[in-house]
Amino acid sequence: MHDRDVSRSGEVRWEEMRVPAGTHTIPVRLYRPEPFRYGWLVWAPGGSWQAASVEQWHETSAELARVSRCTVVSVGYRLAPGHRHPAQLEDVLTVMGWARDLAAREEAAPALSVGGDSAGGTLAASAALVWRDRGEPLAAQVLAYPPLDPSCSAPSYTRMPDAFPSVSRMLTAWRMYRGDRPVTHRRGERLPSTPLEADRFGGLAPAIIAVGDLDPVFDDVVAYARRLDEAGNEVMLRTFARTPHAAILRDSVPAGEGLSVRQWLGTVLRLHLAQHVPESSGS
Repeated sequence: MHDRDVSRSGEVRWEEMRVPAGTHTIPVRLYRPEPFRYGWLVWAPGGSWQAASVEQWHETSAELARVSRCTVVSVGYRLAPGHRHPAQLEDVLTVMGWARDLAAREEAAPALSVGGDSAGGTLAASAALVWRDRGEPLAAQVLAYPPLDPSCSAPSYTRMPDAFPSVSRMLTAWRMYRGDRPVTHRRGERLPSTPLEADRFGGLAPAIIAVGDLDPVFDDVVAYARRLDEAGNEVMLRTFARTPHAAILRDSVPAGEGLSVRQWLGTVLRLHLAQHVPESSGS
C-alpha cells in the first residue's frame, strides 16, 4: 500500500511493509518526508505492551516524520500476553537492523535513531542499551514518558489518584509483559525488560526525553534522565506542564506551552541530527 499525507509542514509518503523475523514477519509503516531526510527513526508505539498498533499511531508517526525530517519506521511488534518479553524487544531490534541496512542502501551517510512512547519508550531505551553492547552506532534515543520501574513505587504514581494510567493498571501491564523473566539472555546477549536492569549506563546514544508533570511515570523518567546524565551521556529533557500520560497521541497543548510533545521531540531530533548530517547526504 502506498499513500501520502500532506500538511502545511510538508509532504510525507507512507507505505506498509513486512519485515522478515525468522518465525514470523513484523508489520511496519514507513513514513518518508520530502524533499530531504536527515536520517531514520525506528518508532515503537505504546499501548502497555498489549495494544500497540501502527494504524492507531499513524497520525503520530506521520507528524514525527514531518517535523523531524526523518524516515520514521513504526513497528507493529508482537503483543503481550500472547507474546511476552523479550518478544517485543527482539522485534524492535530486528526492525532496527532492517532499517539500518535499507538506509545504507539508500543514503550515503544514514543516521539511525530509535524511539517510542510509553511502553514503546521502555522498549526503545532497552534497545539503545542492546545496540550499544553490540557496538552499533546510534544517533539518538527518543523517549516519550517511558514506564521504567515495574514496582511503580515512586511518589508520582500515587500523587494524583485519578491519573492515567492507574497503579493497578500499570502493575498488571508489567506482569503481562514480563511474566517471570525480567532479564533474558539470548545467544549470550543481555535483553533487559526495562533499562533499569542495565549493569552500566555509560556510552549510550544521546537521549531526547519528554514527560508531563501530571504523568504517573514522571518521577521515574526524571530520575532516569539524571542517571544517564551522571553516566556522561548527552541528555535533553523537557517536562511539560499540565500534561498527562499518552500526550503524544494528541496534537493539542496547554496554553502557553508552545510545541506539542511530538512536535518538540521531532524538532529536537531534527536539530540534533542537523549538526551531524550534511544536507547533501539526504535523498
